[in-house]
Amino acid sequence: MIIRKIFALNIILVSLMLAQSAGETGFSFLKNGFGARNISMGDFGVVSANDLTALYYNPSLLAVNKKSQIAFSHNSLFNDLSSEMLGASFSVFNLPFAVGVNTTKINDIEVRTKPGDPQATFNANYFSASISSALSISDNIFVGSTIKYIYENIYTDESTGFGFDLGIVYKNFFDNLSLGASLKNIGKVSALKNESAKLPLDVQLGISYNYSLSYFDFNILSGIQKFIHEYKFHSHFGAEIIYNKYLALRFGYLTGYDSKNFSTGLGVLFKNFNFDYAYVPVKYGLGDNHIITITYTFN
Repeated sequence: MIIRKIFALNIILVSLMLAQSAGETGFSFLKNGFGARNISMGDFGVVSANDLTALYYNPSLLAVNKKSQIAFSHNSLFNDLSSEMLGASFSVFNLPFAVGVNTTKINDIEVRTKPGDPQATFNANYFSASISSALSISDNIFVGSTIKYIYENIYTDESTGFGFDLGIVYKNFFDNLSLGASLKNIGKVSALKNESAKLPLDVQLGISYNYSLSYFDFNILSGIQKFIHEYKFHSHFGAEIIYNKYLALRFGYLTGYDSKNFSTGLGVLFKNFNFDYAYVPVKYGLGDNHIITITYTFN
């Protein structure tokens, strides 16, 4: 039985990786991560997201971590670019659900028709709203999906559309090892002025290992990511050390990006609250990334 499960999962993973094509994409805000814990561990929650942030990385994990939660995350990204995310998870008829809202804004873009001072400034606004759910297909294999509405406004032009995410996870398939995969941003949007952009179709495959020793819990993850319409592969590595279920120290490393490689962060659990912080140094003077997430878990 376990051999058939592993074979079926491998078929799904290979099929996802072979679905490649070429072209240009828009709606880059959909590439931004959700949750300081995930971002500090290499921005790779496809197999390790342990709360409602799974709705962004891999919705199947909602069936593993059945928690009623609410979370707010603020991302201070590059200069004049900020992003806020609000999410909530709950159960209906014993099925896990999660909803999420993301707003991203680039402020004070200058309008120029000649050298000198700008004639005007404007903001670029991006928005998405999503709902996710998941279910188990065996004791250890879970699947999930997300549907999201997407909106983009640049100057006087607007574009809207819908996207879909699919995910699968195989928990503890061998000695605390888990596998996860997701296919994100399937869909299309209306034209922005004259042309319609492609969504950043995204495949992620990951593996994680969890281990406990005395007062310490260790979480290690690794995986690969491919934006289908781009040429580069990205490798992700992350680690988390938790002391006494109270204090967490996290590290991450990712490849394939010109301006960033490392990430780090910490987390504090106080009663029903999680306070998480992530720091991502960015090259070329673009402005380092600071992410703060506050999560409340209902009893």
